[in-house]
Amino acid sequence: MRKIRTGIFGLNPLLDGGFNEHSTTVVIGASGAGKTTFATQFLRRALVEGQEGIFVSLDENKEQIIREAVEMGWSDILDYLDDELLVFIDASGREFSSFIRKELPAFVDDWRGANARIAIDPLTPVMWTTKDPYDQRDLIGFMLKETRKVGTVLATLEEHGPGDLTGAETIIPMYLADSVIHLRYRPLEGPNSRRLKIVKARSTRHSELSHPYHIVKGLGLIVEQGEFRPRGGARIPSQLKVLLEQKKTLPPAVRERVGKALELLTDDDFRGLKPEEVFSYIIGEYEEG
Repeated sequence: MRKIRTGIFGLNPLLDGGFNEHSTTVVIGASGAGKTTFATQFLRRALVEGQEGIFVSLDENKEQIIREAVEMGWSDILDYLDDELLVFIDASGREFSSFIRKELPAFVDDWRGANARIAIDPLTPVMWTTKDPYDQRDLIGFMLKETRKVGTVLATLEEHGPGDLTGAETIIPMYLADSVIHLRYRPLEGPNSRRLKIVKARSTRHSELSHPYHIVKGLGLIVEQGEFRPRGGARIPSQLKVLLEQKKTLPPAVRERVGKALELLTDDDFRGLKPEEVFSYIIGEYEEG
């Protein structure tokens, strides 16, 4: 699956290279965590290379978002607007159910296949449109499914409560998204109050650690990698392939199928398992009985 760079400094290695193209990511955080900055930074990564970006605002108006970007030191956003690389859809104050069901599909039809980046900020008003969880799931699911026809989608979500992702507003978007990133922000805890954690990332080897992050004017979010190390070599898979080739009693189709699977793995995938141990499990599956 093709990877695209996130635009967030320090984040790509934690996601094995970046976001999966044409995937959906939800960034969850409390007020002040940097969600809108994250979304804008995600779009700017494409804009600097001439790729189109679409900002769907469901809360703040276009002028406010532009003003915040300029205050961050990203005054080039005005040039991208003039060049029509950056497109705003201001849905703030709309009846969201009608907007998603009636207006959004027409927009998607016009942009289908554009391979653009889409930022939706935030999903929270859509969740508040109805208290029925089935309706919430239907609306959010439809919105994410439609927008990914245009390109790679990143949506933000306001977090309330204790900040442990147990709030009712987080469950449905977390379930529907391909990837979930939690921006934990507790200003009363002092200078190290910002932590980023990748909660899930489908089809991606990702860090399971909690990483400090910073918001720096002119740069945006910077994520510390800390003790995380990129995936290692493939010594164990190589040893397993040798053992498979030597086991002539295994059906050739089995050796081929398992061999192809091993080509996609590294030592990190085995988390301390010994090659002989894994090999015995494979043999047991096909030789027992």
